[in-house]
Amino acid sequence: MNIIILTDRHGAARALTLSLPVLLAAGAALIAVPVMVVVLTWSVLTDAPQPILNTDADLAWQETLTDVEVEDATSNESQAQLEHMTQQLARLQTRLMRLDALGERLTELADMSDGEFDFSNDPGMGGPELLNNSLEHESPDVQLVLDKLADRIDSRTQQLKLLEELMVNRSVDSNALLDFKPVHQGHISSGFGRRSDPMTGRIAMHTGLDFAAPRGTPIFAVGAGVVTFAGRNGAYGNMLEISHGDGYKTRYAHAQTLDIKKGDLVSKGQQVATVGSTGRSTGPHLHLEVFRNGMAVNPARYIALK
Repeated sequence: MNIIILTDRHGAARALTLSLPVLLAAGAALIAVPVMVVVLTWSVLTDAPQPILNTDADLAWQETLTDVEVEDATSNESQAQLEHMTQQLARLQTRLMRLDALGERLTELADMSDGEFDFSNDPGMGGPELLNNSLEHESPDVQLVLDKLADRIDSRTQQLKLLEELMVNRSVDSNALLDFKPVHQGHISSGFGRRSDPMTGRIAMHTGLDFAAPRGTPIFAVGAGVVTFAGRNGAYGNMLEISHGDGYKTRYAHAQTLDIKKGDLVSKGQQVATVGSTGRSTGPHLHLEVFRNGMAVNPARYIALK
C-alpha cells in the first residue's frame, strides 16, 4: 500500500510504502485502544459503591417485617400470661374443692345440716339487670373468671370462720354446763336439804349430795373450770374446789387422793380425785356441793344422775 504525503505548499510530494503486516498491526492497535477504554471504564463503574435507595416499596417491606416481629412478641407474651392464669385457675379450683369438702364435713359434725351452711352449691346472687345498648357483647375474660372464683373462695372462707366460731361457742357452752356425773359407780346415799345428821341425829341442813362408792372410785369434774382450792379443809377432809365461771363453783369432799392442784385447768369429765372417807365421814363416799353466786344450790338440778 502506497501513501502520498505532501510536504509543502509548492506541491512537493513523498511516497510512503506500507506492507501488509504493518497495516494489520496498525488496525489491531486502533481496535484495541477503544476496547481497553471501555473495559477500564466498566471496571471503575462496577467497583464503585452503589447508593442505597430507600424507595417506598423498601420502606413498606421494612415496616411489614417490624409489625410481624412486634405481633410475634405480643403473641408470645399473651400466651405466657394465659398459661399462668390457667395454672392459677387450677390451683383455685383445687382449693375451692377442699374448702367445700371441709365445710360439708364440719357441718355434719356440728349437726348444722338445716341449710344455714351449704357448701355443695354456689351462693345465691341476683338483682335487676341494667341494660346498656351501647355495650357490645363480649366473650368472658379469663381474669374475670379468676376473680369470680376468688370471690367464691372468700365466701367459703367466711362461712368456715363463722362455723368455727359457732362450734367453739357451742363447745364452751357445753363444757360450762355442770351436767357430768361425778362418779360412775355407787348411788346417792343422802340428798340435798334438811335431814337427820348421821353423827348427832339432829335435824340439820345438808348442802350437797352424797354418793356412796367403794374407796378409790374415780371422781370426775362435772364441768370445765379452774381449781381454786386443793387440800385439807376441816370437816370436808381432802377437798377440791373448782370455779366454772358465771358465779358457779363445785366442791368435792372426803376424797382419798387429789389428782390435781390449785391453778390447774380441768375439762368436763376429767378425773380429779378418788373416793375416800377423810374428814367428818361415816364411810367412803363423795360429798358434792354446787354454789351459785356464793349460795349452795341443789346439785341434782345440774348434774347427770344416770
